[in-house]
Amino acid sequence: MWRIARDSRKLDLNSSYAYLLWCHDFAETSAVARVGRQVVGFVIGYLRPDAPDVVVVWQIAVDAAWSGRGVAGAMLDHLVRRTSDRGARHLETTITEDNDASIGLFGSLAARCGTTMVRSPLFQSSQFPDDHPSEDLYRIGPFQRARSRAST
Repeated sequence: MWRIARDSRKLDLNSSYAYLLWCHDFAETSAVARVGRQVVGFVIGYLRPDAPDVVVVWQIAVDAAWSGRGVAGAMLDHLVRRTSDRGARHLETTITEDNDASIGLFGSLAARCGTTMVRSPLFQSSQFPDDHPSEDLYRIGPFQRARSRAST
């Protein structure tokens, strides 16, 4: 995961320890895509402590060799199914305004789920102590529970 995040040149790179800890503590709200033993993508998220019906996607990335093959969309679909079964009704993520690929990815998720995606400002670049660009909040939902969708 650390290698994929580093090589993406888009994500804020966390320490290798942080990715291991994330997998340990937030395995239920994260996913890893593998081909054989090789990790080719990951999504890491958490249920918001003050709003447990919201799953927050912290990072999602796919190895460049597997880009464009639907890996990211499949991981998000899996995450929505898994977390909606646990009560999540919305997904939130932050995206910089220049990241058209991520905006498209999450827009496609909203379309596949037959729900809406709403963008609003969240963190302005002036709030960061470095040259980090502004981050907009994208909220997708509401989602139906996975079990009720399967029974219809």
